[in-house]
Order: sequence, then structure tokens, then C-alpha cells
Amino acid sequence: MLAGGDILRNGLRDSNNIYQSDTADIERIEVLKGPASVLYGQGSLGGVINYVTKQPLSEPYYAAEVSAGSFNFYRGVIDLTGPLNPNKTVLYRLNLAAQTTEGFLDFYDEQKYFVAPVLSWQISDRTKITFSGEYQVRPKKSGQQGLPAEGSVLLNPNGKIPRDRNVSEPFGTIDQSTLRVGYDLEHRFNDNWQLRNAFAFTSAQRYKNDVGADTLEDDKHTLTRFYSYGVNDDSVYNLDTYVVGKFATGSIGHQLVAGFNLTRLNSTTSNNDPQIAALDLFNPVYGSQPFGDVAIDRNFQSSDTLGIYVQDQVTLADNLKLLLGLRFDTLNQSSGDDDQGNITGQTQSDHAFSPRVGLVYQPIPAISLYASDSRAFTPNSGTAFDGSLFDPQYGTSYEVGIKGDINNRLSATLAYYDLTLSNVLTDDPEPAHLGYSIQTGEQRSKGVEFSIGGEISPGWNVIAGYAYTDIEVTKDTNPSVVGNIPTNVPKHSFNIWTSYEIQSGALKGFGVGAGVFFVGDRQADPDNTYTLPSYLRTDAAIFYKQDRFRAAINFKNLFDVDYFESIRNQLNVYYGDPLVVQGTISWQF
Repeated sequence: MLAGGDILRNGLRDSNNIYQSDTADIERIEVLKGPASVLYGQGSLGGVINYVTKQPLSEPYYAAEVSAGSFNFYRGVIDLTGPLNPNKTVLYRLNLAAQTTEGFLDFYDEQKYFVAPVLSWQISDRTKITFSGEYQVRPKKSGQQGLPAEGSVLLNPNGKIPRDRNVSEPFGTIDQSTLRVGYDLEHRFNDNWQLRNAFAFTSAQRYKNDVGADTLEDDKHTLTRFYSYGVNDDSVYNLDTYVVGKFATGSIGHQLVAGFNLTRLNSTTSNNDPQIAALDLFNPVYGSQPFGDVAIDRNFQSSDTLGIYVQDQVTLADNLKLLLGLRFDTLNQSSGDDDQGNITGQTQSDHAFSPRVGLVYQPIPAISLYASDSRAFTPNSGTAFDGSLFDPQYGTSYEVGIKGDINNRLSATLAYYDLTLSNVLTDDPEPAHLGYSIQTGEQRSKGVEFSIGGEISPGWNVIAGYAYTDIEVTKDTNPSVVGNIPTNVPKHSFNIWTSYEIQSGALKGFGVGAGVFFVGDRQADPDNTYTLPSYLRTDAAIFYKQDRFRAAINFKNLFDVDYFESIRNQLNVYYGDPLVVQGTISWQF
């Protein structure tokens, strides 16, 4: 159960996650839930995901990895690190990745090129600064459009639309580039007090020259389409500064965190929308070109957010910790349209206090009981199709749970939560508004989550989870959807993955893994008139490890099950991938 603002990068809120970045520079992904989320969640509702990037090492390390698989998938990764001077106070790390792949859709292909340099300087025994950068280019041919519901999840009198049908044109492209640069300064005043100051700048461009579905005609095989040519240009500036101090008042210990966060977002969108011919879904003829008058629409948006926060983790006893937190946010937004030279604009501002209380009690060392009560305020970036600004999202969360360490390598968590979110963004259901969002009134979800993970015995690992989600729309500008279930949310879902690695003998290092992933029925439209069916997907892996050599073969959707991953609107239902096989070999030097 994760809500807005729950993405961290190296422990700091990541306001720069505009487009998905490559994972070549990710050391690990931490999912903080339960007691860890209460103590370290930084005000997020329910839990946080923290992406920890690879940092420079003081000893030379070199690694290379190559992968190949289904649909002409090829990928190469290089990881280099080590010192740049004899006393090892200046270190570097460089991650490189290149990838190309096709897909199960007709004439779809994608490339990705990624470079991420990092330089750290240990200025003194108390002060360290790290400079980092990322640059990614991601050209993609023929955007991965979905298919109409009638002919995929619903019956169509003409039959079933082939899963690999592409409703775009072979000339269609969506090219993305992302640049991220920043620094992270840490200074330790003494053993109990330290300062952290971090800045990140992200610039992202998205060039679109593509075709999408507009309407399905009454004959149920003719799809009228729209052509869209445009550019999205986004930039984000994020500055975070805070101090951490440990002190005691009598027998009570404190860990105080206090700081501020400044974020600025600038976004410009330009769209040209001529016409293009319709497509017969069951007998497609490609090669159409855009025609007609071109309507040029430009939209710009900027937002400035200031957050001031303080948090005190109070150790009342060795087995009892209390968390008290308060955050104040102020937001100023503006947007405007330049439609054929006619400029219009709007502004809005808002502010909110977000208190937070959490408690963790350990009756015995192996058991942690926890509870939290949180409020959250999250700016909603972007604009609606008509250029209007979104109101910020507000949230209230209550959670109680228990975490148990079955042994020192295996633990389990059980939680109950009650979460209310207002001003939630969802996909715009109008097919011609693909890529835009609309704002709903209020959603309330209650549920239970269970997870278990760790090592059962030497070489045998398991991770599993189950979620029960009871969610409904409680307020909306459209009264007819109040009481309905939002789209794409299953009531039941579970997963289990287990692997075993032989620990000795001639086959030492050889291992196998297998897992199943279940997603229950999901509502497919705001009116709840039909559903996406449940599915059970099976994955598997075979791997071998020997010293610095690694090899693996991974199987996704082992039994090639047809299933629907999600839906955006009635003309964009997305199939999950069919059977995918990928092999990977890596070396460390």
C-alpha cells in the first residue's frame, strides 16, 4: 500500500522521477514497510521505495554483463570503479548500458543507451561530497498502444483482435532523453550531529510522432485514429538540506531530523494534431500519412514547492520507540496556453501542515508491534487535457501491524491499513486524451497485507506476499461513480518466489528458482460495467555462480498465458508479455 511521494533516491525524496531510468546504476531497491516505514518513512503514507545507487569503491572493481533473449533482446552493461589518487580520497564509478529489443507487437522496437558517472571526494575525515550524473537516450519505434476492449477483454462480433496487432504506423516514434546531475554533501560535526545537503537537476525531453486510437466504429472493426506530433520538455530542480542529531533528555533518547526541501518544476508541451486514415483491426493496411490542417497548441506549467520538516524519534525504553513528525508545505503553481498566439493562463497556491505519529513496541526482541497515524500533502504535477492545473493531493493514513523474526534470517510482517486520498489523478478515459490525467474526488482503501522473506535453510530462499484491498470512490464530481471501485485495482493479489542454490559438491553454485504471481479481477472502467479477468503467471530461473562468474536463464510467463496487465480506457487494453526467455552472463574482475 504505497501512496504519492513514496519514492526515495539514496534516502531523499525523488522529485525528479520524470521518466523511468535504467537500472544499471542501482545497487539495490529497499521497500520500507511496517516498523521500518514508521521510523524511516519521511512522512510517506504506508511505505516507501528507496533506490540506492552504486557508489564509488576504494578498491578497483570491474564488471561486465551481456544478455540476450526473446524478441531480439540484447543488452550490455559495464561497471567500473576505484580510486583516482594514492591516498584514495577521490573515487570514481562509471556505469554504462546499451539495450535493444523488439516486442510482441508488430513493428515495435526500442533502444536504450545509458551512462552514469559518479565522483566522490573525502575532503576530510568529517566531510564528503559526491557528484553524480546520468544521461539516457531512449528511442522507441511505434509506441506500445493497447487494443480496444471489444475484441480483447470483451466479445467482438468479428472475432478476437490478434494480441500482436499494432494500431499505430510503422513511421511512429517516441524518443526520450533524460539528463540528471547533482551533488550530495555530508558533514559530521561530531559523533552525534551531522548535516546533509543534496541537490539534483533533471532535464527530460520526449519527442512524439505517433498514432493512437480515437473511436471504434459501429462495425466493430474500423478504428478511427488520431495523429499526434509534439514535444514535452520538463525540468526539475530539487534541493534538500537537513541535520540529524542524537541526544538524551535524562533516560530518554532522541534522534532529531530537521530540514527543508525546495522543488521547482518547469514543463512545456507542444502538440500538432492533423488527421490520419482509419485502420481495419482485422485486415490492417499500413502506410497512411497525416493530412489536413495542423492545429498547434502550446502549454506551459511551473510550480514551486517549499517543505519544512522536523521529526523526533524518541526512545522511551529499549523496546519502545515513539516517532513525532510535522511537515509544512507551501505550493505555488502557474500554467498557460499559447493557442495560435492567444495566450491564457492561471495560477494557484496552497499550503498544508502534515503531522505524523508512530509507535514501535517490542515485547520480545523477535516481535515488533507498530502503529502509525499520518497526514500527507503532495503536489500534483502536469495539467489536464484542457490545460487546467490539478489541485494537490491530500492523504490520511492509519496503520497497525506486527513484524516477527522467525529466525535471524527469516521474518514476516502482517499489517492492516486505512488510507484516504483526495484529488487523486487517474488516466483520462477519453481515447484522444491518451497520456493525460483527470482528477477524481476522494478514494478510501482498507486492507490487509502479509509478507514473508528470507532464508529458510542454507541455500533455500523465499519471498512471498498477499494483499487484500477494499477500495472505493467516496467523493467525485460525477455522483454516479461514488461507491465504485477504481480501475486496475485487484481485491486479491499474491506472489511467491523461491530459489535453491546447491552449497557443496561438484554442482556447488548451481541453482533453480520458480514463482507464481496472481492478480485478481479488476474493474476496467469508472462505471464498473466490466472487468479485467484475473491471471496467474509463472516465472522460473536457472542459474550458476562460480567465483566471479555468473550465468542465468530467466523465464517470464513460463506457460505463455494470455493475460491483461492493465487498461487505460476502452480503446487501450494492455496485454501482458507472452513467454519471454532471457539469458545473462556476467564477469567480475
